[in-house]
Amino acid sequence: MKKLSLYLMIMVLSLSAIPTTMTAAEKNPVPKEIPAEVQVMLNRLEEIKEMDKSSLSSSEKKELRKEVREIKTNLKASGNGVYLSVGAIIIVILLLILLL
Repeated sequence: MKKLSLYLMIMVLSLSAIPTTMTAAEKNPVPKEIPAEVQVMLNRLEEIKEMDKSSLSSSEKKELRKEVREIKTNLKASGNGVYLSVGAIIIVILLLILLL
């Protein structure tokens, strides 16, 4: 039983080390194409950053802040990444333990 837990720990640690070594091996990553809608949103954010806000009224500043928040939430939502929560990772590990 002790050997099984030792082998399991070694397997988990070795599998968790693989992605870090793979990303370290990439020297020249291929630049990804940015979709047109995302580029438009990024350009608008740059325009807002470069804007002189001292001459704006408080209501205009408030609208700009709302616009920036909306753009940032849209940019986060447009990401194509797969995210796993800690609970999901624990469930996957428990399933692996039970099946092996």
